[in-house]
Amino acid sequence: MTRPSSTPRLSHARLPLFGCLFLAVAAAGCSKQEEPRPPVAASPSPESQPPPEGQAQDPGPPEETPSFPESDATRILADVGFRTPESVQHDPDQDVYFVSNIGGDPFEKDGDGFIARVTPAGEVDAKFIVGGQKKVTLHAPKGMAVIHDTLIVADIDVLRLFDRRTGAPRGQLKVEGATFLNDVAVGTDQKTIYVSDSGWKPGFEPSGTDAVYRVVDGKVSKLAGGAELGHPNGLWPDRGGTWVASFGTGELYFLGNDGKRSRVQKLDAGKLDGVVKTRDGALLVASWEASAILAGRPGEPFERLLSGVESPADIGYDRKRNRLLIPSFSKDALVLHDLDGSE
Repeated sequence: MTRPSSTPRLSHARLPLFGCLFLAVAAAGCSKQEEPRPPVAASPSPESQPPPEGQAQDPGPPEETPSFPESDATRILADVGFRTPESVQHDPDQDVYFVSNIGGDPFEKDGDGFIARVTPAGEVDAKFIVGGQKKVTLHAPKGMAVIHDTLIVADIDVLRLFDRRTGAPRGQLKVEGATFLNDVAVGTDQKTIYVSDSGWKPGFEPSGTDAVYRVVDGKVSKLAGGAELGHPNGLWPDRGGTWVASFGTGELYFLGNDGKRSRVQKLDAGKLDGVVKTRDGALLVASWEASAILAGRPGEPFERLLSGVESPADIGYDRKRNRLLIPSFSKDALVLHDLDGSE
């Protein structure tokens, strides 16, 4: 997850896709009925095994990038002011997307983080909330959530609160002992806030602080902690708790409000980041390892929904348009992908 010193940029264009659309129906606990599932593209071939120690590997012919038709359902926003975009959150009332930008070092309290505001049409205001301006403190913002009139932003070891309409600061909540607050999500009761601490320290070395916290009425408490959480990253609350996508172990599991894990499932691609649920009931999970978005439902195989997206971080979802929102962490870009193929 470290930012490369120099990377090619995505163009402001349509994204060539390889993979296929796959929408699972009726996530577990929602319905007992199942509809026929559409066919999916064949899985890519397994990675080649490394050569025996001391034996040089024949590089073979240069690797070619597969050529696929462009999709009218996909738009890429780049060269518009993003700097290490980490998370996207749709505010349905205002019908805008908030995009958190780390700016510099994801661990450094350097005050150069900011929040951009993007319209569904792709108009970008990169200066909505800016660290160091208008009494705003913002270092390395990551996950976000909207509750009532407040935008909540995870910032290393603090939850920062902002007016979601004006961007004015509204205070903060300190999370004692945290080292790398990552995702933020609002529970189904519209009162409980869940926050993941991925348990990293500078250099992305384990800090031993892996945890999921719960905030109720402004009070922070630890719901669960420990290495078994696997560097928890993305969160998607459901009845009785929250789904967790782990970056360290590549597991998807349900963390109940009793602090216990259940329905643990290791996906076929690791380094998991954001997770959302579509209006059709599918869970979509970002995988850095596969440069892909995985789709499925708990307890069943997950398929590649969308491939070729480098460093997909904390994805968002526009329920109104059935649109997936993908921040490309290392490309300084935002991918808008309409799941039903509509504009």
